[in-house]
Amino acid sequence: MQMNSKNVPLAERMRPQTLAAFIGQEHLVGKGKVLEQLIQSGKMHSIIFWGPPGVGKTTLAQIIAKQMAVPFFTLSAIDSGVKDVRAVIEKARMVGHALLFIDEIHRFNKAQQDSLLGAVEKGVITLIGATTENPSFEVIGALLSRCQVYVLQTLTEDHLMTLVNQAMEQDEWLKAQNVRIAEWGALLQLSGGDARRLLNLLELVVTSLPEGQKDVTNDLVQDVVQHKMAMYDKGGEQHYDIISAFIKSIRGSDPNAAVYWLARMIEGGEDPKFIARRMVILASEDIGNANPNALLLATTTFQAMQMIGWPEGRIILSQCATYLASSAKSNASYMAINRAQSLVSQTGDLGVPLHIRNAPTKLMKNMDYGKGYQYAHDHAGNFVEQEFLPDKIAGTKLYDPGNNASEARMRDYLKHCWKDKYGY
Repeated sequence: MQMNSKNVPLAERMRPQTLAAFIGQEHLVGKGKVLEQLIQSGKMHSIIFWGPPGVGKTTLAQIIAKQMAVPFFTLSAIDSGVKDVRAVIEKARMVGHALLFIDEIHRFNKAQQDSLLGAVEKGVITLIGATTENPSFEVIGALLSRCQVYVLQTLTEDHLMTLVNQAMEQDEWLKAQNVRIAEWGALLQLSGGDARRLLNLLELVVTSLPEGQKDVTNDLVQDVVQHKMAMYDKGGEQHYDIISAFIKSIRGSDPNAAVYWLARMIEGGEDPKFIARRMVILASEDIGNANPNALLLATTTFQAMQMIGWPEGRIILSQCATYLASSAKSNASYMAINRAQSLVSQTGDLGVPLHIRNAPTKLMKNMDYGKGYQYAHDHAGNFVEQEFLPDKIAGTKLYDPGNNASEARMRDYLKHCWKDKYGY
């Protein structure tokens, strides 16, 4: 477990090498539990570890490979493609069989996951995948059916405190600092149940202790985090702060800030589909009819991310973000639906005017359904003035085109059609 290099992070120095030294996941690694039995049997099957960040997925894969004494290869789905997968498979063929660990396997697209199937089926590789997302949704069925899914649980406060105490007892550098955890609250809260983050935060805090101070307090931890640590927590406050900064940068027509916050999310391991989904929403909410192509590009970006994945997907996200940021802006459609919903809540279920009701039966026709309706295409300019709103709210303007070239043309058309009725 002990590593001497001072350049190796504390979390890596403390990474356990055996199941006996592993903390947490007792339902999997306890005496006589499934992973111990699996290793002892020598008959390894493909596995997917599903659980939150920092609970031991990578460590368990490394322990399994070490204790079974088989060749071990690792790939990260963030920066690996089909070419990398095929290269590892070829190496595995050369040695006869190997374990392949793929971190964040949910980020592999269908083509990348398909490239694993043949080697898994033939036993060339035994796959160990790690994911923070539900594999039922993110891993293709053919691959999932060949894997046993093991669910890893969030570490408890007892687990986290044990990890810290163990590090303070076993790590040579940390022992030499002779520090004491006077208050646990901030350390535990900011770790978010992530062992790796906890130990690296502890190391950062101890490194930042004022001369002569040996007690780690909540205030000290908070101060260090605020001034020296750029943490990105996909489930916490910064997750929402950074996506907010990203959206507001695009809305504010600043492509430079947009790509900066995009890079922060990418480097923090954000789900690319979450980023793309938010741009689809923004394309209508903040650009709308000022540039209808924005929605087309954003929707295509979302679809492309499902096909491409990482690492090339970052380029597609950047193209879309810079395009949206550089586009004319309008929230007119957004404001229109807000006004319409507010009107509906105030006026209730107003009846549909008879002349625009559907009349598929004779009875309905006898009740004057559809009577008097004028088909627009039978008239000059494909328009004829008639009322489409209920009588109680007739003439109410809900959509007010924005002040941009595209919507100015729409405003001119509506003014030509409706004259002064809606005040266009």
